[in-house]
Amino acid sequence: MALTKRQREVLNFIGKFVEKNGYSPSFEEIGSGMGLSSLATVHKHVSNLEKKGMLRRDYNRSRSIDIIPQKIKAKSPQEFELPLLGRIAAGRPVETFESPETISLNDLTRSRDVFVLEVSGDSMQDEHIVSGDYVMVEKVKTAHNGDIVVALVHGSDTTLKRIYIEGDQIRLQPSNASMQPIMVPAKDVQVQGRVIGVLRKY
Repeated sequence: MALTKRQREVLNFIGKFVEKNGYSPSFEEIGSGMGLSSLATVHKHVSNLEKKGMLRRDYNRSRSIDIIPQKIKAKSPQEFELPLLGRIAAGRPVETFESPETISLNDLTRSRDVFVLEVSGDSMQDEHIVSGDYVMVEKVKTAHNGDIVVALVHGSDTTLKRIYIEGDQIRLQPSNASMQPIMVPAKDVQVQGRVIGVLRKY
């Protein structure tokens, strides 16, 4: 169901708050974090998101705002779309951004845990993944050595690289002979997905 710009901002704020703190924000924290002085306005946005099936609240406990995972549904047997969430760096890490666009895959996959990112940069060119390509990413939290992954680095930057676990360090290896690997403490890397396919427009 379509959301207003402000509703999407509220939903994104709640999601990031939960990811950072491990619990849902209060109305006061939502208002403070988004610069909304009126709790009635916060309540209205949360109530509308609940009506649209984006949030769930348990009225018998505090901090009870839960985001409801949205399932991707095929429009018809001939048409299937995955969310295009933003661009992913294949050079220096950059933060991804949310986008309302979708990519139709026409039955290439029926997985409900797959999303699409547009590649920016040339650090994966030796894998024939170049700037402007789209990578299909299976949403997983763990990966094997050598997998091409979407990795969240230091909690803010995402990058597309092959991953290698080396003791308490993670090596994010580009597939470009002219580039050096990124070495990061394992605790500062979060796997967000594993690449399962590449789409290219001509």
